[in-house]
Amino acid sequence: MRLVIDSIRRSFDGTPVLRDISFTLAPGTIGCLLGPSGCGKTTLLRIIAGFEPADAGRVLADDRVLTAPGIRLPPHERRIGMVFQDHALFPHLDVLGNVAFGLHDRPAAERRARARELIEAVGLAGLDARRPHELSGGQQQRVALARALAPGPQLLLLDEPLSSLDAELRRQLGAELREVLKRYGTTALLVTHDQQEAFAIADEVGVMRDGRIEQWATPYDLYHRPATRFVAEFVGSGTFVVGRCRPDGSIDTALGAATAPHAADCPCTPGSTVDLLLRPDDVVHDDASATTAEVLAKAFRGADFLYTLRLADGTQVLSLVPSHHDHHIGERIGVRLETDHVVAFEPRDDGRGRPET
Repeated sequence: MRLVIDSIRRSFDGTPVLRDISFTLAPGTIGCLLGPSGCGKTTLLRIIAGFEPADAGRVLADDRVLTAPGIRLPPHERRIGMVFQDHALFPHLDVLGNVAFGLHDRPAAERRARARELIEAVGLAGLDARRPHELSGGQQQRVALARALAPGPQLLLLDEPLSSLDAELRRQLGAELREVLKRYGTTALLVTHDQQEAFAIADEVGVMRDGRIEQWATPYDLYHRPATRFVAEFVGSGTFVVGRCRPDGSIDTALGAATAPHAADCPCTPGSTVDLLLRPDDVVHDDASATTAEVLAKAFRGADFLYTLRLADGTQVLSLVPSHHDHHIGERIGVRLETDHVVAFEPRDDGRGRPET
């Protein structure tokens, strides 16, 4: 199913919550609305599901109008499945009964066969007779996913589906969720505030802020080619360093010259000052480099360390370094700049780069 969101607006008590939201999901695509609490992402999900009206704009499933001025198709007529944060399982039904619940219009044998197919697909084979209270949180979420997929919805909506789980289980279930959705060719839209979850599951991500989509792109492009400073700060780790643009197109920084091609809309004219975005993988540890930095902090991440470094002029940067390079706090290490593209923004009022968290 092709989902089209066209200029959706919504206000509560005169306060705009959604401001002209538009995007399209191609059939079989997994999309994600990513943003901080209160940015409007769950409200948009509820409008798509039919639980909330829109003040303006349209929601279309292929060429079928679900929401438009004067039109609001009831939720049960939209062929949309939904997975909630709290699972919303029926406590008096076993796993088989929960998954088969939405198949009441089919013969009993077909209901059981379809339910067992989905139970196996989500990795719960052999647990048909368990009740929800006998399952772990991750298993309950798998049941909720199987139940939502059982009727064969045109679109699946997922509202913070993994937020109640611990970090390792979120990572595991995120990968499993993507695999199941792709196996069934399901068009899906996920809402989350967790960028790692968004990147692990979605093909395309819309970063939201104050009721608007700041950028709709692949996870790779959001990280490496953010369109706005908000996206650059919200997605991934990074720092901004002050740079001065040269006539040859390079940008001088405390780490040396950035000579890579500029991203679109880079505000760099000869002689101007910009804030250059550096991701941790742009700052390379190199013992042979003449430029050195002091180790201020380090976070061990298994295969690598994330170092916080201070350059000679006080500029702080982040660097991702293989974990066999175990340096002490206060030690000075060689670093160099290695970028394959340049992303820069107009400088902030303070005129200096600063670490981003």
